[in-house]
Amino acid sequence: MFLQFFTSLRDAQVPVTLREYLTLMEALDADLADQTVENFYYLSRAALVKDERNLDKFDRVFGTVFKGLENLLDAMDKAEIPEEWLKKLAEKYLTEDEKKQIEAMGWDKLMETLRKRLEEQKGRHQGGNKWIGTAGTSPFGAYGYNPEGVRIGQEKNRNNRAVKVWDKREFKDLDGNVELGIRNIKIALRRLRKFARTGAPDELDLDTTIRETANHGYLDVVMRPERRNAVKVLVFFDIGGSMDSHIEQVEELFSAAKSEFKHMEYFYFHNCLYEGVWKQNKRRFTDRTPTWDVLHKYPHDYKVVFVGDASMSPYEIMVPGGSVEHVNEEAGAVWLERITHTYPHTVWLNPVAQKHWDYSESTTIIRRLFSDRMYPITIEGLEAAMKELVR
Repeated sequence: MFLQFFTSLRDAQVPVTLREYLTLMEALDADLADQTVENFYYLSRAALVKDERNLDKFDRVFGTVFKGLENLLDAMDKAEIPEEWLKKLAEKYLTEDEKKQIEAMGWDKLMETLRKRLEEQKGRHQGGNKWIGTAGTSPFGAYGYNPEGVRIGQEKNRNNRAVKVWDKREFKDLDGNVELGIRNIKIALRRLRKFARTGAPDELDLDTTIRETANHGYLDVVMRPERRNAVKVLVFFDIGGSMDSHIEQVEELFSAAKSEFKHMEYFYFHNCLYEGVWKQNKRRFTDRTPTWDVLHKYPHDYKVVFVGDASMSPYEIMVPGGSVEHVNEEAGAVWLERITHTYPHTVWLNPVAQKHWDYSESTTIIRRLFSDRMYPITIEGLEAAMKELVR
C-alpha cells in the first residue's frame, strides 16, 4: 500500500523522490505516526510535499490510496470503495413525508452498520435504502438523502445532514493563477535571492574551525560574516486613478517585499514614468525626486520592478505633454526606455488579469517597451518575474 502511495504521487506529478519515501518509511519504523491515520497524514505530507501548490494533489492521492477515516481502519482492511461509485449518476429528491419516514440510526449503530455493509457488499449500487451507493436513501453514499449518515465521495455538502465525511479534504485547490496573499507573495519573492557574506565576522565557521584545529593541533576558532541576501531591489509603484481598485493587492505586495528584501528602495509615479517621482503621496507636488537622480544614484546591478495596471491614454506614453497632470517635456516612453537600458533586469507586474491585456492599447505599448517582461500578480506570474530578474 505504501509503495502504491509513492507511485500514485509520482503519477499525479507530485515531485516525490525515493530518498523522501525512504525517510517516510524510517519515520514509520520509529512509530512517529503513532499508528493513526491522522498522524500519518501529517507525517507523510511533511516528508513528501515541498511545494504548497502540490497539497491538493497530495490530498487527492491520499484520499484514494487510504480511503476512510481513523474510525474506519478495520473496515478499510477488509474492503475498498471503487472510485467509480463516487461519481454522481443521479440525484433523488424526496417529499417531506418521505424524509420524515427515515429514522436516524445514531452514531454507534451507524458506524457498526457501515462496517457490516463494507464486508457484505460485493458490487456497485445506485438508489435504494441499504447499500453504499449513489442517489438513494441509505445512510452511506452520495447524492441521496438521509437525516444522519456518512457522506462518501460527494464533492460538496448538499443537505447538511452527514455526521461523518469519507475522504474529507483539508486543503482547497492552490491554483497557480489566483491572486496572492502576503504569505504566498513572500514565498514567491524568495526566489529572488543571491547570498553573500558581508559585514563583520560574527558567525562561527564550524568546518574551517575543525580543519584549522586539526592542522595546528590546538583549538583555532575561525569566524566569518553572516550570509545575507545581497539582491538590491528598486520598485516603482503606480498610484491613484485606476490603481485604486487594486490598492489592497498592491499593499500586500509592498508589505511582503519590504520584509523579504533588506536592500529595497521604492518610489511612486502616476500612470507613466516621467521626469519626477516621489516618496510620500501627500507631498508629491512639493517634494519630488528627479528621475535622473534615481538613475545616477542606484547602480545598474539593482533589480527594478514596476507595479501598475498600465491602463492610460496612449498619449501619456508616446507624446510629450501627454501627461494628465502636467506638461511633460519628454514622452513617458523615453523615460521607460532609459530605465530598461540602465537596468538590464527590469520587469513590470500588472494586477489586471492577463486575459484583459490585449484589449488595452497602452498595455500593449508598455509590454513592447519592456520586451514582453510584463507578468500578472499571480503565483505563477510572480515566480516567472523573479526568475527573469535572476537571469
